[in-house]
Amino acid sequence: MEKNYLGLKDTVNEALAHFFAALFPLHFGETCVDAEEKRAKEEEQFRDSLIRSMKYFLEDDDATDKCAVIDEKLPEIEALIRTDIQAAYEGDPAAVSTDEVILTYPAFPAITTYRLAHELYLLKVPVVPRMMTEIEHSRTGIDIHPGAAIGPYFFIDHGTGVVIGETTTIGEHVKLYQHVTLGAKSFELNPDGTPVKGIKRHPDVGDRVVIYSGATVLGGNTKIGHDAVIGGNTWVTSSVEPGETISIRAYRSGRGPER
Repeated sequence: MEKNYLGLKDTVNEALAHFFAALFPLHFGETCVDAEEKRAKEEEQFRDSLIRSMKYFLEDDDATDKCAVIDEKLPEIEALIRTDIQAAYEGDPAAVSTDEVILTYPAFPAITTYRLAHELYLLKVPVVPRMMTEIEHSRTGIDIHPGAAIGPYFFIDHGTGVVIGETTTIGEHVKLYQHVTLGAKSFELNPDGTPVKGIKRHPDVGDRVVIYSGATVLGGNTKIGHDAVIGGNTWVTSSVEPGETISIRAYRSGRGPER
């Protein structure tokens, strides 16, 4: 007999809504008079909906225990998210305030949801973390697998079309632009033709790297050194030295612009 998943997506959506309202009570959810009172209420509703989501896949006690771990880590998760907001404000001259980042930038909900989903992924919660990031993928066009390991002060400018694979690692103060892919090369296959799972497939990106729009960086052995710059529309399948700039040549000697 097939398992019944009816209501699961609504419950995961509910958990995300309460998560955002708990962390940012003056930006999301219903109108409130007292922010601290609202935060406490939203945190309780977040716990309830998160446990109900996990119970589709876990025993009741296991779901409750994993929620308790997330509850303990909420201050740490929030602190990370605050660094991402600051990175967006400092990294975009068009940003007039951190409130604008929270209310209007697509990277904010995508990265914030990833931060929660990543903790659930580390706790080996099935399906729910992937559902969370795919919900934001559908809303923002930013696809971050919950398994990726991303350091603080992370910013995605514009954002549409960004893809970050499961085994990607990203250091601190990294900035991506729209349509960047941090992906895998051709998959290794088992004898039966199915992809080999559980191996490193996606690149490592060092601290203070900037990757411009349309760039594609592939492969589990590909390492982008700290302070490197990856130019727009480049195709990178081998490692880049720290501080190096990779770009498509705009001009050919004596022949004018490339076409």
